[in-house]
Amino acid sequence: KLVMTSLTFLSLPLMSPCHLPVKTIFILTVKVLITYFPCCNLMMFHFCLSAKRLAFSASFLALTPGNFGPFNTHTTLVFRHVVTNVGNAYNPHTGLFTAPVRGAYHFEFYIYGHGSSNPTSAVLVKNREQIFTAWTTQPEGGQKTSNGVTLLLNVGDVVFLRMWANSRIHDNPDRHNTFSGHLLFTM
Repeated sequence: KLVMTSLTFLSLPLMSPCHLPVKTIFILTVKVLITYFPCCNLMMFHFCLSAKRLAFSASFLALTPGNFGPFNTHTTLVFRHVVTNVGNAYNPHTGLFTAPVRGAYHFEFYIYGHGSSNPTSAVLVKNREQIFTAWTTQPEGGQKTSNGVTLLLNVGDVVFLRMWANSRIHDNPDRHNTFSGHLLFTM
């Protein structure tokens, strides 16, 4: 007979060898497969420790050097060149990261452009809410802007980058424009 169950172990504050209190609390949830053999009254325990691992890093990927934009409307930036996509939560066809577990996530983005009367900018969006913006403008020369944030996401929350209307970015095979994120811990 097979039984699958989850156990939660709680480590309470302990005394150290020098009798000073240790102020740590550790909660560990494991999945346990229990196999019972009634003929010999034997139980076997199979423990499965697992933590959700999520991380992605992608670049805009311009095959030839050039500008993207300006457009007269906000435009979702799709970072197609995926370097890492552990957990497959980032979609390189839509540019959307969809949280598969509730937890704290950290995101960073770097945006590059050439000097112009149009700014180089992007905004990080969580679902429909604009969270943080990176924006720069100068009449000539290269320009780079960046930002980062840690967000509490629920299952199904979507995070992506949007380029502001009337702005533009520049890219080339050196891959200056990047978007990355990873799960810090589950909640």
